[in-house]
Amino acid sequence: MSEYSVAELVPHSGKMSLLDEIVAYGDDWLEAHVNIHSGAMFADESGVPGWVGMEYLAQAIGAYAGVQERAGGKVPKLGFLLGSRKYECSTDKFLHGQTLLIRVEKELQAENGLSSFNCLLSSENVTAEARLNVFQPEDADVFLKEMA
Repeated sequence: MSEYSVAELVPHSGKMSLLDEIVAYGDDWLEAHVNIHSGAMFADESGVPGWVGMEYLAQAIGAYAGVQERAGGKVPKLGFLLGSRKYECSTDKFLHGQTLLIRVEKELQAENGLSSFNCLLSSENVTAEARLNVFQPEDADVFLKEMA
């Protein structure tokens, strides 16, 4: 179990914070759990659509970035999912009662805030994987104002 809670690492709040627990992390990786239940964001009577796995992976990357910020004595910053390559999911729906293990591994990180991660989501009979490209500007507020 991690020394950090999800809320300490990921700047999402309320139901938009989709991770349940940070399990472990290292210099270039992080593992987290997501518990599928009826009160989960995006859930219907049978579960959560498989495409939501992409957001689970992205939030795990956010948690990884949050660990790096906390280790440097800083507060976690907002980041942006730029895109993915080959998101493949073995199911159309994550079922109620499933616990998903999310693992993200940093493949590369540039000094300008661009990074690429190999990501895996797994459970007993479910897998999903992708390579996600993300961007974390030094100051998200300034970045967003410049983009407007």
